[in-house]
Amino acid sequence: MNCVKNKMDDKLIKILNQVEKPARYIGNELNTVLKDIDKVDCHLVFAFPDMYEIGMSFLGLEILYNIINKDENLYCERVFAPGMDMEEKLIEEKYELFSLETKTPIKKADVLGFTLQYEMTYTTILSMLKLGNIPLLAKDRGIEYPIVIGGGPCAFNPEPIADFFDVILIGDGEIQLPSVLNTIGKFKKADKTKDEILEELAKIDGVYVPKFYDIEYADNGTILDIKTNNSNAQLPVLRAFIENIDELEFPTKKIVPFIEVVHDRAVIETFRGCTRGCRFCQAGMIYRPVRERSVETIKKLAALQLDNSGHSEISLLSLSTSDYSEFENLALDLISDCKSRNVSLSLPSLRLDSFSFKVLEEIQGYKKSGLTFAPEAGTQRLRDVVNKGITESDIYDAVEQAITLGWKKIKFYFMIGLPTETYEDLDGIAEIARKVMDISKSINGKGGKFNITVSVANFVPKCGTPFQWFPQNSNEEFIEKHNYLSSKLKMKGVKFNYHDSATSIVEGVLAKGDRRLAKTILEAHKLGCTFDGWSEHFSKEKWDEAFKNTNMSKEFYAEREFGRNEILPWDIIDSGVSKDFLLKEYDKALEASITKDCRHGCTNCGINKYVECKQGGIYE
Repeated sequence: MNCVKNKMDDKLIKILNQVEKPARYIGNELNTVLKDIDKVDCHLVFAFPDMYEIGMSFLGLEILYNIINKDENLYCERVFAPGMDMEEKLIEEKYELFSLETKTPIKKADVLGFTLQYEMTYTTILSMLKLGNIPLLAKDRGIEYPIVIGGGPCAFNPEPIADFFDVILIGDGEIQLPSVLNTIGKFKKADKTKDEILEELAKIDGVYVPKFYDIEYADNGTILDIKTNNSNAQLPVLRAFIENIDELEFPTKKIVPFIEVVHDRAVIETFRGCTRGCRFCQAGMIYRPVRERSVETIKKLAALQLDNSGHSEISLLSLSTSDYSEFENLALDLISDCKSRNVSLSLPSLRLDSFSFKVLEEIQGYKKSGLTFAPEAGTQRLRDVVNKGITESDIYDAVEQAITLGWKKIKFYFMIGLPTETYEDLDGIAEIARKVMDISKSINGKGGKFNITVSVANFVPKCGTPFQWFPQNSNEEFIEKHNYLSSKLKMKGVKFNYHDSATSIVEGVLAKGDRRLAKTILEAHKLGCTFDGWSEHFSKEKWDEAFKNTNMSKEFYAEREFGRNEILPWDIIDSGVSKDFLLKEYDKALEASITKDCRHGCTNCGINKYVECKQGGIYE
């Protein structure tokens, strides 16, 4: 590996002396990689469209950074959205946005790759392109500019941002992305045109090249037809699958930031996917099937990460940690290992059963932090609608056990605006809070200190789920429900939090939108929208103006029920889960009928057509 110095010129040093947290922009953290850009075939700048503190907590960045930099022909650097103060200085000083490792202007990279984690980052992507002096629309970028690619959960409906991207990657990226980069490097060395490169990329599994598809619309605004205009383009584009993640390269030399980030700890992914089938959960559908790492691999990776980073905490990452098939053995072994190192262990997303409480007791001891429960809905009927798979007795038994063991703070997560929801379901949220307070009083007495936080998120229907056809509540409906719950939850010891409704509406529009929304996103950017996921930056007024100026209707995308036979914008993508299965789950939701956890028998979601689906040998 040929190394170069991380250089900062006088102008950049002057800028950094005038901004908050300059360590966001200097690079040189422990375990970063430096290479000579001129001696690699393809140079990628991995772009996270949010602050450094958020992006450096994203495990996906670490995984891809590690894998790409292990290839001597490739180089991966990082760039994050600069803070507002830094953005102002870059514009004022006419200084282009640059990579962290080598301070190279991002427009000089071969590839600029954005992770698409959240719809409300779309205007921030445009802000970063503008700060890099890169044309915002793909059609305006020649071969002299980077090939702009994207990937992540939002890629499962790439249409609202299709005009901004040359390539969008669907599915697992650990093998797919290096293949894409090596192809780009090979074709650039051969002086191929941009179109020739894109045609070759379109042959790779899970690669979507938006310009190779034409969309025809009906008079009522729905999609009439989707066609390809290039023989290499696949329709639909099938998600890329990795069957065995236990054999995948995983980072053991985690980059250690100079400043505190949101999750400042070592992290190991125990398994990918989920078997529970919650109908609102996009991740639970699009990351099927479950693929696990072995206990031995997890323990080895954990030890290496701690050795190479100096972190004092390690966390296990999955959609439901205690659903890991050997959770008991893994948890006990890690507790022992962490105690010997004087390192704390974090086990998020636990199913709070008896063994989990034993684990939490062992980890936290007398110093008990808060516990989190996610019933999602206030009544059993609505929990069955969403296929949550927990009962009232599950909730209250777990709460009683927690309070008996000494926990003094409990947080509950719910969603409002779920399909078929009534005000009786909202009353159920308040009833759960009241009963939990009663349980605390019965155990600790009236004078015992005990607090509940009730947090509600606004339900946003997402593509690839059984709820993708359902309408979203309007802004006014969300506000009315927030106010109703506020009055119902005025109880001593109960704190109520809720999410801004206007942000949720825009998220819902972008989640279910089509290509015509690109002009609205572009207009919102021109009006000054950026960091829309941050409440202090989001502007309902600017977004309303953007929709008005582009003659686009929020209601058309978010508040109407999509037809069962309607061509959906995201039908261009195949997640592997069949539409027939999603429609059956849609109908079962209307009946409040539950579907079993697929660990207890195959539910015929369709994933077996593409990849072996197994866990413990119990799939049919």
